Amino acid sequence: MMMFHIMLEHAEDGWIVAECPALPGCVSQGKNEEEALENIKEAITAWLWAEDQKAMEGLSCKPDYQPIVVAV
Repeated sequence: MMMFHIMLEHAEDGWIVAECPALPGCVSQGKNEEEALENIKEAITAWLWAEDQKAMEGLSCKPDYQPIVVAV
């Protein structure tokens, strides 16, 4: 399991904004803190998946490359 620090901020419209500073652009929100935290967990998963996909595109041009997947 990976752990990340999250920043919560109350927006003017009443929503709670959750941001993961370690992952640039990884932001979500919720109607309350519980919802904001659940949503940022999904955003972190999506952010990491998207970065992995970008990295895989760069490796696809290597003919001897054999992908190996690890869970963390």
